[in-house]
Amino acid sequence: MMNSEIAACGLFCGACPQKSRGKCPGCRDNEKAVWCKVRKCCLEHGWQSCADCTTTTSDKCKVFNNFYAKLFSFIFRSDRQGCVGRIREVGYEAFAEEMRLAGRMNRPVTKK
Repeated sequence: MMNSEIAACGLFCGACPQKSRGKCPGCRDNEKAVWCKVRKCCLEHGWQSCADCTTTTSDKCKVFNNFYAKLFSFIFRSDRQGCVGRIREVGYEAFAEEMRLAGRMNRPVTKK
């Protein structure tokens, strides 16, 4: 089952102010997000996010690391690579719970 709080790129939409105010449906259900190549790739493959990718690692993927993704990461200071890694490490539900508790959307919680 897909978690609508987790974007295709691994960011946690559940802590996004726009989503909580009902102004954004999140990337999976956002029909206006046709510009997002990561979303398109995940939808085509039936993946929740890049954490499910079996073809390459996200650090080497040209879709995951395209110009807009790098720009988005810079502007919003997001660590999508870290989020994808954390999802792979603990799973979707644990990742969502960690992010929910921390009130974060763009940087993974790291446990030591």
